[in-house]
Amino acid sequence: MHTHPVVSREEWLTARKALLTREKAETHLRDAVNAQRLALPWVLVEKEYIFDTPTGRRSLAELFKGRSQLIVYHFMLAPGWAAGCPGCSFLADHFDGTLAHLNHHDVTFTAVSRAMLSEIEAYKRRMGWHFPWVSSHSSDFNFDYHVSFLPKPGANGSVNYNFTETPFAVTDENTELPGMSSFFRDDDGRVYHTYSSYARGPEEWIGTLMILDRAPKGRNEKSIMDFVRRHDEYENAAKPHTCCAEQA
Repeated sequence: MHTHPVVSREEWLTARKALLTREKAETHLRDAVNAQRLALPWVLVEKEYIFDTPTGRRSLAELFKGRSQLIVYHFMLAPGWAAGCPGCSFLADHFDGTLAHLNHHDVTFTAVSRAMLSEIEAYKRRMGWHFPWVSSHSSDFNFDYHVSFLPKPGANGSVNYNFTETPFAVTDENTELPGMSSFFRDDDGRVYHTYSSYARGPEEWIGTLMILDRAPKGRNEKSIMDFVRRHDEYENAAKPHTCCAEQA
């Protein structure tokens, strides 16, 4: 049973046009926010970060693969974890289809996790993904960009996350939080940090949620993404496709 009022087409159209006015305002606000984001100042990355990749150890500058822009998704997968975060995995299901378009637009994308490369590769095979994914296990990258934390004696149960002190109980099993960061590489090879976003910041990357927002019941959740499972954990889950070559 539903609880929505049922009205005439004319009444529905009046309500729909009122909502359209707000939707247009939201679009214009998003455009303004995007412009402000592009106008942010940049920070020169002076620290050397080295990552383990399927083709060997690479610097942050080398992750650009010859392009001028790099987007990193900070994927929650710590050393020793049997599987990646379900929410990150839900988001990652949307990556592969974007790669050709991003690469053509001078943008390289990669996920980064603190897990060992062998652990990343095993989970990636399980999920049937092809997007680039590297390990920051041997560097401070995850810690410097405030997505990984180590337990500290006497800690007060909060961490510096999303640009503020945020309640988070760090334990040996609970060390990671999600986010994304963007970087620019100039013609002389200098790398600049241009943007980071955390918590629900990358939510618009999840096309499934944007579709659900237009469904009659919306997201139909009691807490944020409580319905989400890893795609191979749903009942009668389909096997992942493995026919596509990994994008450059």
